[in-house]
Amino acid sequence: MDLEKIKTLLDFVGRSRVSELTVSETGTTVIIRKSPQAAAAVHAPAALEPQASTAPVEPARQKDEAEAQLVRSAIAGVLHQAASPGAAPLIAVGDPVEAGQALCIVEAMKVFTTVSAPFGGTVKRIFFDDGQDVGFGDPLVEIA
Repeated sequence: MDLEKIKTLLDFVGRSRVSELTVSETGTTVIIRKSPQAAAAVHAPAALEPQASTAPVEPARQKDEAEAQLVRSAIAGVLHQAASPGAAPLIAVGDPVEAGQALCIVEAMKVFTTVSAPFGGTVKRIFFDDGQDVGFGDPLVEIA
C-alpha cells in the first residue's frame, strides 16, 4: 500500500465519525484507530468549540476578504474539472457561480465528491488542472 493511500485513509478517519478502520491490500494491513479524545473533539457540540477571536481585522485585509474568497479542498484526492470524461469543465475563469453550484469533483479511493460553491460570485482564479493531486485544505477556486 502506498503512502498517499495511507495519508488519505488517515485524513478520512480524522474527519469522520469512524473510530476504527482496517484496510488490507496485497499482503499489507493498515489499522487506524481514533483516540477517545480525538473522537470527542470531532463530535463536540458547538457550545464547546473555541470561540472566534474578536480582535479587529486590519482594513486592508477586510477589503481583500470582502472582494475574494477561496474555496478549499475538504479532502485529499485527484481533481476533475468535468462531471465525466470528455465533458465540458464545470466552471471557467469569469463564470458567474451561485451558492451550491458544482465547481469540481475530487476523487479519493474511487469515491467521487462534488465540491460546491459555499457562496455566489464570479470565478476569479482556478488553482488546479484536470487530474491534479490535491491535499486537504489546498485552494481550489477563488470567487469574488
